[in-house]
Amino acid sequence: MSRFDQVPAEDLFKQLERATTDDRLPAIVTLLDAVRFNADGLIPAIAQQHDSKEVLMVAWMNRQALEETLQTRRVCYYSRSRQTLWRKGESSGQQQQLKSAALDCDGDTLLLQVEQTGPACHTGRRSCFYIAVANELGDKMGDEFADQHATITSEPLIDPDVLYGKKTES
Repeated sequence: MSRFDQVPAEDLFKQLERATTDDRLPAIVTLLDAVRFNADGLIPAIAQQHDSKEVLMVAWMNRQALEETLQTRRVCYYSRSRQTLWRKGESSGQQQQLKSAALDCDGDTLLLQVEQTGPACHTGRRSCFYIAVANELGDKMGDEFADQHATITSEPLIDPDVLYGKKTES
């Protein structure tokens, strides 16, 4: 039994602020009851390559996607545009295998440590974060903000049309 088992779901993350590594936490199902999904029933999920710590992408999960991910260890998101579950790699083959998952201190953001197969981004790039708007090497303090330019930081690993089977590689 955990000292947190009787804490109301809406108070659980506040109580966990004082938890230590020696504390026994409640069951995962109890913890998921306390997750602060937004008004649409979603929570942002940050996917990070487990060994390099490279941030690959941010997507959304509903409770069903989160539970499926935890049970199968294959990452499943919720597609807001299609209004359905989206199993990463179901059309591209570029899957994510879950290594670990952690909730933030407020219970409203999820960090997924994953093993990414190939590119994570639909553009064929390894990471979705390839448009640099502030670059520590390129931005000068004296430059006018209006004169600064964004830069592309990586090239696609594979043509997106090839990735999604819309054309064949030459």
